[in-house]
Amino acid sequence: MSSFFPSDFPTLSTNHRSSSVNETLGLGGVTFFIIQGLTSLDEKKIILFSILLLIYIMVLGGNSIIIYALTDPKLNSPLYFFLCNLSFVDMVYTTTTIPNMLSGLLTDILTISVLGCFLQMYFFIQLSVTGRAILTVMAYDRYVAICNPLQYNSIMTRPVRLLLVAGAWGFGAICTLPVTVIAFERPYCGPNVVKHAWCDPSSVRRLVCSDTSLDNIVSLLFAMVSLVTTSVFILSSYILIGFSISRMVVAQRLKALRTCSAHLTVVSISYAAASFVYISYRVRIIVSVLYSALTPFLNPMIYSLRNKELLHELSGSFMK
Repeated sequence: MSSFFPSDFPTLSTNHRSSSVNETLGLGGVTFFIIQGLTSLDEKKIILFSILLLIYIMVLGGNSIIIYALTDPKLNSPLYFFLCNLSFVDMVYTTTTIPNMLSGLLTDILTISVLGCFLQMYFFIQLSVTGRAILTVMAYDRYVAICNPLQYNSIMTRPVRLLLVAGAWGFGAICTLPVTVIAFERPYCGPNVVKHAWCDPSSVRRLVCSDTSLDNIVSLLFAMVSLVTTSVFILSSYILIGFSISRMVVAQRLKALRTCSAHLTVVSISYAAASFVYISYRVRIIVSVLYSALTPFLNPMIYSLRNKELLHELSGSFMK
């Protein structure tokens, strides 16, 4: 997560453009974008297509099963409520890009309208940030459960849960809207080839006909706000949890660690995978593609395998 996704960080450099004018221009400038994708893979594209299709089916299937299982009244704790929301975000997050990528791997040229490009950009970033915000909310939930167990039910009431989830979605929108609006209002007069597998902000920004200094600053600012804010809150929650666990007896420590293990694993994978994006541009695209599909694929597996109640409920669902 379900992410800003690392590729949302702008490249703080001058705008690189080709001097040639693309023949696909309309009277008002670019009327659509061409998604270059991973065209250099040649015959290996079918292998990547098969892998992505399998992962996409499993992401939709796995998260749908978890959402269905969590409708059981026995699993009505705040943790499962937040997990249900995370599963929904992961499903929509992958749907914003993977179907287009699958189409691009089967065709020679993949095009997308200007409006469609910026809608894809907005929802991809927004869902990425929202996913990280929900992980932050889940860290707070674990903090309350471990550090204030007697007040847990009185603190994490249904209105509070709804407010926290609404805040996560609102945070994602606030961090995404300015960047997308500024990018949408820029002139695009050619070329119109996006050198990425989807409408990645930094790749689209290279096609702007005017100065993009403001775009770079705004994008970097909101990317830092989204990443630093969520990581600081998650880290602070686990520091406080660590202090609380240090005062417990061994049996209580093991129980507390089991309570946090799934969430810690998901957070670690999410932020560790993000760090691999900072390599060469071509490899960054490949890592971005795998990252956008792999983390939503792993999340339901990690939570179901590390949570006995959820695993039992999933087993019961298959037995029906």
